[in-house]
Amino acid sequence: MQDQKEKKNLESRNRRLREAINELSILNDIAIAISSVSSLDEVISLIVKKCIKHLEARQCTVTLLEEEDENAPFRTFVRELDTSRGMKPFKLDSQIAGWMLKNKKALIANDIINDQRFHLDSKSRGLITSMLCAPLTHKGKLIGSINLFNKKSEDGFTEENKRLLSIIASQSAQVIKNARLLEEEKAYRALQEEMKLAYNIQMELLPNENPVMKEYDISGRSIPAKAVGGDYYDFIKTCSGDLVFCIGDVVGKGMPAALLMSNTQATLRGQVENDLSPSAVMTRSNSLLFRSTEAGKFVTLFLAILDPSSHRIDYCNAGHEYPLVFRNNGKLEQLETEGLILGAVEDFSFGEGNTILEPGEILLLYSDGVTEAFNPEGDQFGLERMKKVIEERREDSSGDILSEVVSAIRTFAGGREQSDDITLIVIRRKRE
Repeated sequence: MQDQKEKKNLESRNRRLREAINELSILNDIAIAISSVSSLDEVISLIVKKCIKHLEARQCTVTLLEEEDENAPFRTFVRELDTSRGMKPFKLDSQIAGWMLKNKKALIANDIINDQRFHLDSKSRGLITSMLCAPLTHKGKLIGSINLFNKKSEDGFTEENKRLLSIIASQSAQVIKNARLLEEEKAYRALQEEMKLAYNIQMELLPNENPVMKEYDISGRSIPAKAVGGDYYDFIKTCSGDLVFCIGDVVGKGMPAALLMSNTQATLRGQVENDLSPSAVMTRSNSLLFRSTEAGKFVTLFLAILDPSSHRIDYCNAGHEYPLVFRNNGKLEQLETEGLILGAVEDFSFGEGNTILEPGEILLLYSDGVTEAFNPEGDQFGLERMKKVIEERREDSSGDILSEVVSAIRTFAGGREQSDDITLIVIRRKRE
């Protein structure tokens, strides 16, 4: 009798030892395999396949929670099933996600049809008989779950299966998190490269020197924000000796904005060569941009032509900030004409205005990144501060005036990061 009891105890210990060795072998197999791959897709796909093999399930899914929102629905990331049996994928992921968000622990359901925790639709009834799930947690935070369906044996999933899947899930969570971080780093590097390329495109499109005209002192400058935007300015001398100048702001950031800026520059220069009026240049350019750009891609633009012999400036505006003329009598004049942003509608006739720049007077063109620069308290630099700087420096050269405005903006910002491109053109008619 004693011998039989000892024999049973020995057999039980041996069985537990074999199970433990088998579990260690499975976990070691998974650990070695996971360490040999790096991408998130590969890591999760491998986990799924190993779970199907070692836990003898017909189907397995891994669902992951969105990184930024624990309350967001899970997304099925990888699904693997036994195709040899002609099975269809089960649709129970949203219910599992809800249960996991609430309980954050492993579960077994070997009679899922009668399990009150889950409700199968008509298509899934009869297809799902059993289910085993374990949460993926990282530093106490739920990041997803591993879900097994239909144990190959009729007995269903066991507590040992549950314990083993919980261990696998515990090990896998860190690996999945690392793979996610690696992919985020790769995406960040790719974004940085794109931003660098966009910056180079933007800088190459801007004038590399200021125009030289006998009776005028002219300077332009654009300072891109850290997230490269789409400010644009240009100087174009015509065959007749006139100067075409413009300033614009392309909607968006990064590469799309840089490419749209390139398209805008090519379009404008092509129309300027036809010796057209500002309104004709704007009208034709708008039509071309509308047809060649995606919906939702727009450009604000102010364009003008300076005739140095008469000192007359003809101008047209497509939704850009009104330029300012600082008159000799101390008055400030806005060059106001109405016009839609470029690319909004295909057929639009732009209005036109004109003015004369007298000796000593200054014309200022600017982008909204100037007036909408913020300080640490959230206040904007504003139009009045910009006016004051120019009034105090109006006898300085155009380059010095421009530099003083930029310096005033940076002082006002008090170290706060630049949030938008800062672009300025200063045209000063020299005193006689």
